[in-house]
Formats: sequence, C-alpha cells, structure tokens
Amino acid sequence: MEAVKCECGHVNPHGTVLCESCGKVLEESEDNALLVDMRYEGSARRSQTYNKTIIDKIWNFFSSVKVGVALIVITLIASALGTVFPQEMYIPSNVLPVEFYEDQYGFLGKLYYELGFHNLYGSWWYLLLIASIGISLVICSLDRVVPLYRALRNQQVTRHEGFLKRQRLFGATAVNEFDGDFQKVKEKLKAKHYRIRVEDGNILAEKGRFSRWGPYVNHIGLIIFLIGGMLRFVPGMYVDKLLWIREGETKVVPETNGEYYLTNNEFILDIYNKDKDNPAFGMAIEKAGGMVPKNYQSNVTLSKKVSDTVAGQERKLEKVEDYGIKVNHPLKFENFAVYQSQYKLNELSKMTFALTNKATQETYGEMTIDLNNPQSTYEIAQGYSVELISYYPDVKFNDNGEPTTISKVPNNPAFIFKMRTPDKPDGEVSFTAIRQTLEPYGDNIYKMQFKNVETRHVSGLTIRKDLTIGVLIFGGIIFMIGVAQGAYWNHRRIWLRKVNGEIWVAGHTNKNWYGLKREISGILEGTGINEPYDQLDGEKNG
Repeated sequence: MEAVKCECGHVNPHGTVLCESCGKVLEESEDNALLVDMRYEGSARRSQTYNKTIIDKIWNFFSSVKVGVALIVITLIASALGTVFPQEMYIPSNVLPVEFYEDQYGFLGKLYYELGFHNLYGSWWYLLLIASIGISLVICSLDRVVPLYRALRNQQVTRHEGFLKRQRLFGATAVNEFDGDFQKVKEKLKAKHYRIRVEDGNILAEKGRFSRWGPYVNHIGLIIFLIGGMLRFVPGMYVDKLLWIREGETKVVPETNGEYYLTNNEFILDIYNKDKDNPAFGMAIEKAGGMVPKNYQSNVTLSKKVSDTVAGQERKLEKVEDYGIKVNHPLKFENFAVYQSQYKLNELSKMTFALTNKATQETYGEMTIDLNNPQSTYEIAQGYSVELISYYPDVKFNDNGEPTTISKVPNNPAFIFKMRTPDKPDGEVSFTAIRQTLEPYGDNIYKMQFKNVETRHVSGLTIRKDLTIGVLIFGGIIFMIGVAQGAYWNHRRIWLRKVNGEIWVAGHTNKNWYGLKREISGILEGTGINEPYDQLDGEKNG
C-alpha cells in the first residue's frame, strides 16, 4: 500500500487514478483510454484501497451506496408495517395489548404483537436500523469527501496533456498570437464570474466549486435529523403520554419528577343542536346520531409542590394557574404542553348498597363504595357489618369460571361480600355484580341490594414535551441548503494551455454540459480560438 509519486513530484495515495496535482493518468486502463473518470477527481477512496482488517471490512460495507439504500428501504418498509395497526400507545389503556390485538384483528393482530410491531418505533432493532443509516451516511461521506477535497485543493493550473486530451470537452487551435486572444478570454471569464488562476501563461478558470459539497451537506442535515430522532428516546428529551384524570381528582403530571400536579375541576361537553346551530350541519348531526361535540374542555388547576414530604404526610401544593384546556388550546408550562385529546362520559364512581333481609325486605342500613378507593370493612349498624373480600373493577370470568378483572377501571364492577349480622356472626358470602348475584355457599338470609350509583366524567389529556424539535428543524434546514447547493449551481472548470504553437481548451462540469458548452462558446467568440468539441458526440469542430 505504498504511495505513488508522479513525475510532477506530487505524492499520491495508493489507488489514485489521476495525479492530484497535474492530472496525469497514473494507471492506464481501457476505462480511461478515451475519457478520464472525474468522479472524486480520480482520487483514491479508502473503501477501494484497503480490505485487510475487520475495520476495513466494516468501513467498506457501510461505504457502499447500495447498502445505504437497502437500509433506507428496509426502514421504510418497517415504518409502513408499523402503521398497519395502531401502536400500543394509542390503544385503550384499560386492556392488555396481547389481548387487544388478537381480539380486534385476529391472527394477524396476534402475529403483529408477537413480532414486536406494536411498539415498533421504540424497539431496539428499529433504533439499530436508524443508527445504521446514520453510520452509513457518515462513512459514505468521509469515504468520498476527503479525497475530493484533497484533489481539488492540490490541482495545478498547468495540467498534464493527457489529462486535457481525455476531458469530455476538448479542442486545439493553431494560432499566431497568443497574448491578445488570452487577454480577451480572461476578460470574458471575469465577466462570467469565474475565478481565474494563471501559471506560465496558462489559465484555469473555475466557479461553483461549493456546489460539489451539496450532497455532503445533505448528509450532514440527515445525520443531524437522525440524531434528533434518536434523542427522543433519551429520558427527559421527549414525552408523549396520555393521562386519564377524573373530575375532582388530582394527579401528578408524568415525567415532572413529582413536581407538578393537575386537578380536574370540571369537564364540559357542548353538543351541536341542529335546530339552533347552523342548519347546514343538520344532516351531519343526524348521521352522527345527534351527538356531535361542539366543544369539549377540561377546566384544570396546575399546582406545584412547594416542599418535600415524608411518607404519610399530606403533600403541600401551590397553585400555579387555572386553565380551560380545549382542543388545539393546550396548557403550557416550562417545556410541557397539556392537550385535550379524549374523554369518557359517566364513568362509574360510587355505588350504594343496602343490607337487606331477603324474606322480609327489611333494610338495616346502607354503605357507599368508592369504586376507585374501596374500604375493606363497612359498619352498617350496631352488630351489622360488611366485609369486602374481593373487588373486581372490570369483571370477566376465565375458562374455569373464576372471576378476574381485565383492568383497574370500574367499567363492570363486581364484589364478594361477607355479611355479618347478630344471627349470622360468621357471615354469609355473596358475589354481587351489575344485574347478577351469586351465593356460592347456599341460600343466604341476607343480600346486598343495589340502591344508587354516582358517575363522573373523565378527561384524557395528552402530556407532551419535545426538546428535539429544534434539532430536527436545524437538520431539515441544513438538508435543504444542501439540496439547493447541489441543484441550482454546478462546478465548472475551463483550462487553456499553450502547447507547441497551439492553444488547447478543455472543459469539465459535474452536470449541465449543455450550459457549459454554451458558456464556452460565448467566451471564445471573436477570439480566434475554436470551440472545444464534445468527444462523446464524436464531432470535431474545425
């Protein structure tokens, strides 16, 4: 892997095709017999030179454009599959994911869950794909930008004759007077905003070199964007959680380390009235069954903990502000925003039962159960009490006929009571649910008779925090700068060299050859120097 020294004295890295300084062809081949390969100015890329160590192999793997495209395609396919069914964060919080996907979508839903697509964007293998794309972008860029920069920095004005002859645009003109023609050309080149360098009477005119860095600026923007996306998985950088909070309830705001609390004072729901509101809404309201929300909001109080408390001590909160959270009108504090996203009407809150004699219908007293915080024992009257043996907020019977609960939300509450009375000091056991009472140990004398139920509304609030948005926007801006840089400008070079009584003209651009031909034609017009011809066309001008 020794360096190659050109006859001009410049030392080139191993694998270089064209001398970085004078442009002499260092390795003759059929590919450069007619035209030289000007990609990366013929400089050696590390991936095409070294392939011995494990580091070389990893570098060469990720430097491949095909590998990069394949990684992007795989990531896009995986992302698309992640939208086939809702992600776990968007399913109801009162059901188990393993049951939800199978119940809702059958075998495909079960397979979807088992393959891990239910939580795709936070899975380790999806993050690994994103990281691999970032690594590929970095290595692809370094593998190409370093040799390109080195070659463009080292290029001389007087290029080797073989280099000029093998340019796509090339022409030679025999002239008697050099200086006058060169002076005219230099003036026209300056008028076209070319940067001119002169050496031994030869000219190199160049402009738009910065456009060559456009793709690499794109890569930098994409890398920044990917970093911003991956920062969302760093604790504290990104929060998107759903908080269900009942009327009258106070809960800690997620991801605030117990510092902020929300109290749901009232939930308000306004419904469109087809008679009073815009008549144009009438048909839509009827199709929706007459229940079209006009506005729904949660009137909340944001509080902040003022001091640390010990276990068992009531927390001390200081009110920050009262706010009515509406759709698209979030409550904002620090870096958080609280959005009104969902609601649930008339959730069961309290149930009242009366201890009753089944035969005489005599009532001995009532008890009210807070369905979100039930007691273990309720004293009804002197000598009469009820013990709550088991409580199932959302009851469901398993395959063995045993009661279980599928969530902590009191959607379908059921209870196992032990009723103690003076004549039954050991108690009688009763399973009581909505519209169902079972007596597992035989007929009872007493029963728990349902008397009343209280309900309250529940607000679904989305707690959102995003410290990555600035990184994402910055990455997007950098990316668009690279797009404009590479799309609207091009790198053009024109060489003029005196060779044995002739003036040789050669031109190269990274794109828009027609524009370069037209520009050279205008520069050489009236100078006595013939226009170069396009060697790919095989048409030689005079």
